[in-house]
Amino acid sequence: MIKWLGKKPPWADYLLILAGTGCMGLGIQWFYDPSGLVTGGFTGIAIIAKLASLSFVSGGIPLWLTNLALNIPVFLIALKVKGKRFVGRTGIATVLLSAWLYLIPSMDMAQQDPLLAAVFGGVISGVGIGLVLLARATTGGTDLMAVLIQKKLRHYSVVQIMQVIDGMVVLAGLYAFGLKTGLYAVIAIYIVSKVSDALMEGMKFSKAAYIITDHYDEMAKVLMEQLNRGVTGFHAKGMYSQNEKCILYCVVSKKEIVDLKEIVAKLDAKAFVIVSNAREVLGEGFIEYGRI
Repeated sequence: MIKWLGKKPPWADYLLILAGTGCMGLGIQWFYDPSGLVTGGFTGIAIIAKLASLSFVSGGIPLWLTNLALNIPVFLIALKVKGKRFVGRTGIATVLLSAWLYLIPSMDMAQQDPLLAAVFGGVISGVGIGLVLLARATTGGTDLMAVLIQKKLRHYSVVQIMQVIDGMVVLAGLYAFGLKTGLYAVIAIYIVSKVSDALMEGMKFSKAAYIITDHYDEMAKVLMEQLNRGVTGFHAKGMYSQNEKCILYCVVSKKEIVDLKEIVAKLDAKAFVIVSNAREVLGEGFIEYGRI
C-alpha cells in the first residue's frame, strides 16, 4: 500500500495516474505487443488491429491511435449518460495511456520468449493498473463500456459484462496469434490481477488469532505486556459443555505469531487457537489512516 508522509496532497492522485499509465504503456510496448499477448481491453483490440493492418499500413496501425479512437465514442456516450464528474479522472487516464503508447518505443524485451513476456508484462501492467485504481480512476476501454451496457442489462453486474467483453477480445487474440500465445496471455491476465490486487489491498500482511482458554484474564495480560498488542474478549458459550467462555482476539505481525503461540502453549497447553491471515490492518500499531 502506498504511504504518504501526512495528508494525501490533491495532486497525488494525478501523479499515481501518470505513473500507473506509464507502467501500463511499458508492459504493452515492451512485452505484450512484441509477443502478441492479447490480455483483453481496448489495448488488446489495438494489438489485433495492428497485426491485421500490416498488409496495408507500414508497421500496422499504431496502438495509441486505435486505443484513442475506440475510447472517444465510449467517452462521449458516458459523458451524456453519466456526466462530467464520472468520466473526469478516467478521461485523463485514457489520454495519458494513449500518450505513453505514442511516446514509448516498441521493444522486444522478452527476446521472443512468451513466458518472460507474460510474467514481466503481467507484473509491470499489474503495478500500473493498481496505481491507477488507487487514484480512483480507470483507463476507460472495456471497463467504461461495461458500465454503460449495465445501464441496459441491469440483471448482470459490471464485472460480469466486463469479463464477457474481455473474454471475446482474448478469444479474438487467440484466433489471430494462435493457441500457444493465447494460453500465455491467460497467464499474464492472472499475474496482472494478483499484482494489482496486492497493491490495492496492501502488502503488509498480518495474522489474526482466536484463542479459547479458561485462563483468558491471565493470557490477555501476558499477551498485551509481552507483545504490546491489544486483545479483545468476546463472550461465548460452548454448545457441547454449555459453559460460558471468553474468546480472545488478537492481531499481530507474521513474526509475532510465533511468540503468541509460544505464550499460549506455556500458559494453557489445552487452549484452542485459530490463526488466520489478515490481508490489511489499519489503525494504531499497524498502517495509520493518514498514511494510506
